Amino acid sequence: MQTRKLGNSDLYITVVGYGAWAIGGSGWQFGWGSQDDNDSIAAIHRSLQLGVNWIDTAAVYGLGHSEEVVARALKEGSGPKPYIFTKCGLHWDATGQAKKILNASSIRAEVEYSLRRLSVDVIDLYQIHWPPDPDSPVLEEGWSTLADLKREGKVRWIGVSNFSVQQLRRAQAIAPVTSLQPRYSLVHREVEDEILPYCLNEGIGVIVYSPMASGLLTGAMTRQRTANLPEDDWRKTNPDFTEPDLTRNLLLIERLRQLGRRHNRSVGEVAIAWALQHRGVTGAIVGARNASQAEGVMRAGDLRLSNEAVNEIAPFFAETAA
Repeated sequence: MQTRKLGNSDLYITVVGYGAWAIGGSGWQFGWGSQDDNDSIAAIHRSLQLGVNWIDTAAVYGLGHSEEVVARALKEGSGPKPYIFTKCGLHWDATGQAKKILNASSIRAEVEYSLRRLSVDVIDLYQIHWPPDPDSPVLEEGWSTLADLKREGKVRWIGVSNFSVQQLRRAQAIAPVTSLQPRYSLVHREVEDEILPYCLNEGIGVIVYSPMASGLLTGAMTRQRTANLPEDDWRKTNPDFTEPDLTRNLLLIERLRQLGRRHNRSVGEVAIAWALQHRGVTGAIVGARNASQAEGVMRAGDLRLSNEAVNEIAPFFAETAA
């Protein structure tokens, strides 16, 4: 699988990485419903067999459970160990509700917990999961702490997630930002105008999350399936999966399906390849909850969409905006 250099780091990552959000399971604010750990481990193993060389997780995913499952998968697996990326800055209470905390003592406690859960001596990329309120000075405290952890050898490289250009500049004034992790897909293109060009100009790597819009653009999502999502799946009431946006999104899925047939590829692969064709994107985080799902999407990095194919998708946005 093709690799690209991640920002200012020495990491050459495959254009598709394994995303461990959904395998955290249920019981928290943004859970995906129940999940079998053995299925999760099989998904990770198959992804690595297909050439993926990095896994992205977070402390808050499943309230620590995702990191534990990743550790178990690596312990039970064979072959080269992938890079491990995780995140900090979201703390949870007894009900599974998360809130942003970025002070130094909190982050230092978090990194130790993540190192233990992941069973590693160093984290390859440590990221601030969500920025604080726009004017909060805790951003500087949190980012300074990550820079200290890098100097101390707890983490190799440091990045951020969901930051604006203004917030990136504030972080850069303290220490270089290796990478940004924003949401990006055919359904959510908000970062195209300002954030992706800024990162490209500044040499900041970009690993996008939800290129298949949290499962919406896999090709398996139908009107009936969205209606039957379990109550503990955060997507149940999300606007992308409910009306009036659902009808528009199902039309997009059908267009991607037609394009995929011509390439003998799945809807999800086309959606991922579309995100990867933007020259500001280094890699895409792709989730899979079992080995079969991994088989169906992890080869998306090998799909090159022609300008003609990209242009076939473009009119959809003009049509649906009219």
